[in-house]
Amino acid sequence: MTQVLAICNQKGGVGKTTTAINLAASLTAAGKKVLLVDVDPQGNATTGCGLNKNDLAQSCTDVLLGGTPVSEVRVPAPDSGFDVLPADPDLTEAEVRLVMEDNREYRLREALAGSTDDYILIDCPPSLNILTINALVAADRVIVPTQCEFYALEGLSALLDTLARISQQANRKLAIAGILRTMYDSRNKLSHEVSEALLEHFGEQVYRTMIPRNVTLAEAPSHGRPVSSYDPSSRGAVAYLMLAGEILRRESSELGAAT
Repeated sequence: MTQVLAICNQKGGVGKTTTAINLAASLTAAGKKVLLVDVDPQGNATTGCGLNKNDLAQSCTDVLLGGTPVSEVRVPAPDSGFDVLPADPDLTEAEVRLVMEDNREYRLREALAGSTDDYILIDCPPSLNILTINALVAADRVIVPTQCEFYALEGLSALLDTLARISQQANRKLAIAGILRTMYDSRNKLSHEVSEALLEHFGEQVYRTMIPRNVTLAEAPSHGRPVSSYDPSSRGAVAYLMLAGEILRRESSELGAAT
């Protein structure tokens, strides 16, 4: 059964795209069939996977506006093992046009129905727009990357309110998969304090895995590769492999509890 995970935070610069790309690669390394969906008009997940967003035959825009099947638009991420539903600059136009369309918030969910992927990861824009709403309506669960910094809890509170509203109005199955602590610096007292506050407020919803502040994670996208391909021995690569393992263990535990 396909698991659709939206990677979302209304705050920018928290590691959403980094998480989308590297979690896709790590789940693929664990033997899962993965599709990464880029619904951010900036197209950073697309370029970070080694694709030229200005030279695409088709993109997510065609899926959302033209009803083109996902199977005709998805492309392999070079040397990464997973597929990408890429974004191009026209996705900004799609954002404007969708506001005036019927059933606008359900377009992505309808497009992804019937998928044979094990995991679909959706990289969301850093704002609550119609593209983000499409992602959240399509998702089973949400991974929330949260930077270990002063404003993290305030931004997280606003996001949780948004998720609650969407759950009530358009997607009753929507739930938080986990809160992911990113850009963690063990030498920084503030990182430690924010991390402890997240654990205190959200308990088991916080992933045990923490993503460190790591230069290699920042360098890999400029080479169009996941960090596991760019530098597999780096702390960032190891951390995302650990996160994939934690996600798979949680899923296995939940399935076991349900049977």
